[in-house]
Amino acid sequence: MPGVDFSALQGQVPMAWVLELVGFVPRSAAGDRLRGPCPVHGSQWPRSRSFSVHLGKGLCYCHKCGFGGNQIQLWAGVRELRVYEAAVDLRHRLGIDMPWIQRRQERPRGAEKKKNPRAPVDPFRGYV
Repeated sequence: MPGVDFSALQGQVPMAWVLELVGFVPRSAAGDRLRGPCPVHGSQWPRSRSFSVHLGKGLCYCHKCGFGGNQIQLWAGVRELRVYEAAVDLRHRLGIDMPWIQRRQERPRGAEKKKNPRAPVDPFRGYV
């Protein structure tokens, strides 16, 4: 199975989109920074500002529960999914193409590695 290019996906999905999906309502804003109740642990106090977000960097952190990460990790934390599953789910909900990484062709089991002709020769080989 191919892997997800998480860096490319983070570039396609702004943090603001994920905040909207999780229903985040900021209590204060200053430039690219927002503060409000944590969507991960579900702050009960209506004026909570424990969760801080930096939209420009695409990072968030809760000063109460300690959760922190990017937009994909935030979606994973709120939906209680693994990061790979969260990436696939987020892509599906937003209707965007998944940036996949194709893995290198693997060597069949039992196949030998090609020897490097410039590899140093062990001077004690055969004498020990």
